[in-house]
Amino acid sequence: MDGDELSRRLAAHPDWLYEIELGGGRRTPVSNRRMVNRQRERGRYFFDALLSLSGGSLAGRRVLDLGCGSGYWALRAIEAGAELVVGIDAQRDAVERSQLVFEAREVDPARYRFEIANAVDWDGGSFDVVLCLGLLSHVARPLDLMAAIARAEPRLVVIDTEVSRERLPVLELARPYGSGDSVEHPFLLVPSPAAVSEMAAHFGLSTLALAPRIEDFSGMGDYRRKRRLAFICSRGELPANDLPAEPARRRLPWWLRDPGALREALL
Repeated sequence: MDGDELSRRLAAHPDWLYEIELGGGRRTPVSNRRMVNRQRERGRYFFDALLSLSGGSLAGRRVLDLGCGSGYWALRAIEAGAELVVGIDAQRDAVERSQLVFEAREVDPARYRFEIANAVDWDGGSFDVVLCLGLLSHVARPLDLMAAIARAEPRLVVIDTEVSRERLPVLELARPYGSGDSVEHPFLLVPSPAAVSEMAAHFGLSTLALAPRIEDFSGMGDYRRKRRLAFICSRGELPANDLPAEPARRRLPWWLRDPGALREALL
């Protein structure tokens, strides 16, 4: 891709959430500089954890990126040695950005493809690794999304999601922040950490909630407030690791959570 074409295509997508090196000294434009720190810290938090469980690289692995956005994590997978990356996103704009990034970086077309599709219903073969980053809390059918992940028969899954503060395994009804944040309905179902684990277990996946190891919380307020967490899931037992686990949220008995209900029960 020559400089003129890159400039033209970047002009069609003027602002980005991820700063991505495009070659020739060009980068995707990010107006909110806190997002640059956010992508760096998130990479340290969960992508480095994935690599540590994969022997330090993704060499030879097939990676499925559900809700691929602008292609940043798909590119990270390619840079980590992935044999093939398939990115799925319901938004045409996201797929166009991903294509732009990969073409500008001159990634071998045989190593990737991007599709406009609803990840909840997608079924496109088996993969070694599934990335589900920022998508689980943006769908109205989280169980169907987990089923789509299971259909890919991955050995490892990385889920990064907004979470409810509820201690019990619940799905909290919420409205999306913006019109593009929900594909099907004007509502989303945000899972509690316990709900993520139980949904994964239903599909034969064991789960580790990763304790955040954040050095700089600029742009990371949702993680600081415990409103967002990452999870590593594995088919069968997780490989031996020294990854820090997020402590389980203590589940109080119903009579302690709702003293009023206890009083009514005793009357």
